Amino acid sequence: MLNCLVLAVTIVFATSVFAEEIPEPGFESLFDGKVTTGWEGDATVFRVEQNSVVGGQLQEKIPHNYFLAHEKSFDDFDLRLQFKLIGDNTNAGIQIRSERIPDHHEMIGYQADLGQQYWGCLYDESRRRKVLTGPDQDELAKVLKRNDWNDYRVLCEGPRIQLWINGMQTVDYTEADKEIPLSGRIALQIHGGPPGEAWYRSVRIKRLQPDTAK
Repeated sequence: MLNCLVLAVTIVFATSVFAEEIPEPGFESLFDGKVTTGWEGDATVFRVEQNSVVGGQLQEKIPHNYFLAHEKSFDDFDLRLQFKLIGDNTNAGIQIRSERIPDHHEMIGYQADLGQQYWGCLYDESRRRKVLTGPDQDELAKVLKRNDWNDYRVLCEGPRIQLWINGMQTVDYTEADKEIPLSGRIALQIHGGPPGEAWYRSVRIKRLQPDTAK
């Protein structure tokens, strides 16, 4: 009887692990949990640990913003990942439709923001330098898991950008400026400031045609 119980537990565990590895239909993984192939950034700031990309550290102040950027550009897409922030007053975010500024540490473009009073906001990094829109932080606090893993979804279709954290929609924004690019790179950020770490994992994307985004 004991042997049967052990076998049953083993099968359930194996099935659970296998299920996590099965990709969602139409999605491709951008990070395999082992190496940052296809990404570029400062290797002294970003590392791979526990199947996650970790930006920053907890020992000393972070001098400025750092970005681990994917080498490809994306137009319309459905991006999904998990994140957690560690440390007091840590700030981070996911750049979308962005580019590196030549000869500078910064990137320019939209950011799905994280941390401080910016959880779930859409920020315009190095361009308009302001929050474009964001959620009621008191409402978001009801679903946000601080110091633990959370789900982030970013859906871009034409000029419309939508964000969700743990299933709660935080942004539904349509860009009115026709000069703003609707394509660009994705990057993982750790913000300059006090010691802190931004952890990212399960980064996957579905490329969308204009008539297929939902």
